[in-house]
Amino acid sequence: MKSHIAVSTHLATIAPFLFVLLWSTGFIGARFGLPHIEPFTFLSIRFVLVLIILGGLTVMFQQPWLAQASAYGHSAIVGILLHSGYLGGVFFAIDGGMPAGLTALIVSLQPILTALISQWALGEQIAWRQWFGLALGLIGVAAVVSDKLMVAGPPLVTPVTLTAAIIALLATTAGTLYQKRFGAGLPLLSGTWAQYLGALLVTAPLALLFEKQVIDWQPALIGALLWLTLVLSIGAILLLMLLIRARTAARVSSLFYLVPPATAVEAWFLFGERLGWLAVGGLVIASVGVALVVIAPPAPSGR
Repeated sequence: MKSHIAVSTHLATIAPFLFVLLWSTGFIGARFGLPHIEPFTFLSIRFVLVLIILGGLTVMFQQPWLAQASAYGHSAIVGILLHSGYLGGVFFAIDGGMPAGLTALIVSLQPILTALISQWALGEQIAWRQWFGLALGLIGVAAVVSDKLMVAGPPLVTPVTLTAAIIALLATTAGTLYQKRFGAGLPLLSGTWAQYLGALLVTAPLALLFEKQVIDWQPALIGALLWLTLVLSIGAILLLMLLIRARTAARVSSLFYLVPPATAVEAWFLFGERLGWLAVGGLVIASVGVALVVIAPPAPSGR
């Protein structure tokens, strides 16, 4: 019994860091895949694969399927927000020419927005140290992205790509809060399956109506599709659902501050992209900020 508790505690400790590591590879996967496929076609194929795999896992582990229409409705709304809205907005902005770093910076406003709304919508209490941590996280992300933009030159921003990035920001904020409010008690596998079904019902029509479905099946695309399906859409999303159940929305959202710095390190390692001292300093600042939000202060000792 004690060993089981120790393992559970260890997993709870590493889960946030594992989530950041997995989630940060999404921008890398987009960079590999998007030159060979249109964004909504990419996402639709990815969601179909996820539905097949998650459906199989639900049957294999004999987990219950959702029993009520309202449960499917809640899960579908989360899927539309977290998967169609967030991923669709990010992929569309990057495909339209907006630098991934700038897109990440816009989306990284999510923790502040989530903290503000969660106080009103969920009644969550945000301590002063957490507000300070959120502010530090934003400063750190801005430093990392500024370092990248100084090398890349002026960003290509159009009203369309900016709107797509803002939609991604609002969608991921709303999706996190909605899942915390309505989806925390649903079965993990079948609830996530229903999320992707709702997401597919949005991305598939967009792909059919506005894209040409021209796919260049290169190894880079196949590898990106497999990675984003297995590691991001299944591994990272299941971790996110578990974290939302166990933690406040503000604490979970603060983890997204670490995604742009982690992506910068990965791009340096994989593509040889410059990682200057400003980015390194930003990574440290963002990490301190997230620690202030995520790590609970020690309980006062009684006398």
